[in-house]
Amino acid sequence: PATHTTPDAIRLNALLARMVAAGCTHALMEVSSHAVVQHRTTALRFVGGIFTNLTHDHLDYHGTFDNYLKAKKGFFDALPKSAFALTNADDKRGLVLLQNTVARRETYSLRSAATFRGKLLENAVHGLHLEVDGREAQFRLIGVFNAYNLLAVYGAAVLLGEDPREVLTILSGLLSAPGRFEPVVSAKTGVTGIIDYAHTPDALENVLATIADIRQPTQRVITVVGCGGNRDAAKRPVMAHLACQGSDHVVLTADNPRFEDPLVILAQMQAGVNIQDQPKVAVIADRRAAIRAAVALAGPGDIVLVAGKGHETYQEAQGVRAEFDDKKVLQELFELLGK
Repeated sequence: PATHTTPDAIRLNALLARMVAAGCTHALMEVSSHAVVQHRTTALRFVGGIFTNLTHDHLDYHGTFDNYLKAKKGFFDALPKSAFALTNADDKRGLVLLQNTVARRETYSLRSAATFRGKLLENAVHGLHLEVDGREAQFRLIGVFNAYNLLAVYGAAVLLGEDPREVLTILSGLLSAPGRFEPVVSAKTGVTGIIDYAHTPDALENVLATIADIRQPTQRVITVVGCGGNRDAAKRPVMAHLACQGSDHVVLTADNPRFEDPLVILAQMQAGVNIQDQPKVAVIADRRAAIRAAVALAGPGDIVLVAGKGHETYQEAQGVRAEFDDKKVLQELFELLGK
């Protein structure tokens, strides 16, 4: 499995060569800010680029948010005239990234005029109901962030020459990716677990906002969250603060502490907890024990959000990756605790 969002230039080109040899005609990739700065994709000729949003992340590498923005902008600056640059018009930084591109500029939006216009008709636990370019469609994905993702994919596919109706039909059948707002429902008590990769303030805020949109008034939200070690420390108190804002109860725990002391990370997170929120916050460094505490606290119909690791199947500490899967642990604890 890959360890980086975008592999180094040698591995990346080797992978692309294998894909061509196997008959692949298209490649879609996520290009990280690290990859742009380190020229991992410089030799590739892209036919298009998509900007979704820009959040507080990777400042441990870039130093400042402006540098992070410049790194992302560098990708669009390098696009050729024949390419398209598709941006989220509802994110003010999207237009900044496209200032100097020579590529064809296209936009998508849920709130304003754009090349590809969407309207959110319903956001519920069973999925999304959207109007896209005048056509209504039902989707199995949940959350406003997924409405934007669907619009971005729809726009890119149409720009690549695909039939809009066929694109909507295919998108309507998509299921969420593992670890991305992935539900784990207890058949016995109706407790809903949600596994999500949210490990940045923006991602956590979006997930909690999505839960707020679909929850019933009687449902409590219990959030388990941590912050990775040897990564941007500035976001740690922010993550705890956001968790408190969007949850009835919060359990702070370890999340890939790497070579840092997890107790130090947790102390930095606690700095973001307001005095009035302290009674609803527990600190349990052991991640399994933290999830167990959240499940034990959950009553019938409550929601347990386990954030930060998503699809990952390990917990990394002191150079060792021990097997750990949030989804499996949650399922085991539902069974063990009779939930």
